[in-house]
Amino acid sequence: MAAKQPPPLMKKHSQTDLVSRLKTRKILGVGGEDDDGEVHRSKISQVLGNEIKFTVREPLGLRLWQFLSAVLFTGMAIMALALPDQLFDVVFDGVEVTSKTPIRLYGGALLSISLIMWNALYTAEKVIIRWTLLTEACYFGVQFLVVTATVAEMGLTSLGTLLLLATRLLFVAVCIYYYYQVGRKPKKV
Repeated sequence: MAAKQPPPLMKKHSQTDLVSRLKTRKILGVGGEDDDGEVHRSKISQVLGNEIKFTVREPLGLRLWQFLSAVLFTGMAIMALALPDQLFDVVFDGVEVTSKTPIRLYGGALLSISLIMWNALYTAEKVIIRWTLLTEACYFGVQFLVVTATVAEMGLTSLGTLLLLATRLLFVAVCIYYYYQVGRKPKKV
């Protein structure tokens, strides 16, 4: 008995079969809108998410402000560590420095903060940028309060002191502005 040969298999070209492609995409859950209103082109992009969602829309001038802050903190730290007498004389005209140790400790603290500022300059993480801006705003706010209290105690005001106080208030305002700008929810594209 001769075994009958089965008929040759017909290959189905699902790439050209639109109904088959539509059914496959429907089963995978791809092609329709999700809860956020996004249309995913593949299951991989649906599972991993859209990377545009995670990028921080940086306010204009943020990176320049971060760079200037890092330079300012580093410069002040080096000056406090190397030249404590001159730094004290710039802020408080005519007052004698009794000990250089507190000024040098201040310089060490500023150097630590400046390292944080330099590292924040190279990150794109929203949380880290916001924390460094908040650190900066707190530092400038505390410095403003301390210098104001010291000037009130000693009873002498100089142009350098008034300039220092004005710049500290300006720096607090800029840091808070960028802090809130970075924290805003991005608009949907």
